Amino acid sequence: MADALMDTKRPPARLRSFNPLIRKLTSAGGLTEDDRQALDALCGTSRQVETKQDIISQGDPPSDVHLVLDGFACRYKVLPDGGRQIVAVMVPGDFCDLHVAILGEMDHGITTLSPCTIVDIPVATVQDLTENHRRIARTLWWATLVDEAILREWLVNLGQREAAERLSHFFCEMLMRLQLVGYVDENSYNLPLRQHDLADLLGLTSVHVNRTIQYLRAEGLITLKQYRLTIPDLTRLKAFCNFDPTYLHQRLS
Repeated sequence: MADALMDTKRPPARLRSFNPLIRKLTSAGGLTEDDRQALDALCGTSRQVETKQDIISQGDPPSDVHLVLDGFACRYKVLPDGGRQIVAVMVPGDFCDLHVAILGEMDHGITTLSPCTIVDIPVATVQDLTENHRRIARTLWWATLVDEAILREWLVNLGQREAAERLSHFFCEMLMRLQLVGYVDENSYNLPLRQHDLADLLGLTSVHVNRTIQYLRAEGLITLKQYRLTIPDLTRLKAFCNFDPTYLHQRLS
């Protein structure tokens, strides 16, 4: 079950004045000030969850919808031999499971990769938003479709790209997703994933991930120090891994 380490409370003032959910959904276009106020009210209370704690576990009956307001979380599957495959990474502004309450039980788990600020949203509240706020409903639909597009691209990444390209592609994707919600500073961002997290995400061993990081560093494609990733030449890194950002759909007509 989800493991909340602190009581429900108001989110920090920084998050109330800089709401990543509003920033993300605004990119889909068409939100009014009233829509933004409704989304801000959605984040009225939150809880802090430490690293490596399940927000919801595989087999649990889903209830609330979970929103990452700060930090990194992931969707994962555990194999019979204990191996883990990360199938999605959630960053600030991402819903973990917007429509999962329709299902009878979780077929995957959601856990934190760093300390997180999580908002638990009753299903009835989400239903009210979708039924009575048509512009918000459209942006939530957009967010769900983007999640599906990211999953398709991850399948291509795992099946068709070499290790250095896989990792570079992931770094480019994280840059764009975090840039959308204001967590990037001059092509540099915090990436609090350990090597074993990257291994579980990319279908590699931790040793292979370490060697790949060293290769990208040696080639001058990245710097990575104390979980801070910097891309010195974004155009070059994109060309190296053939990164096409179309699947992120960050500009809608």
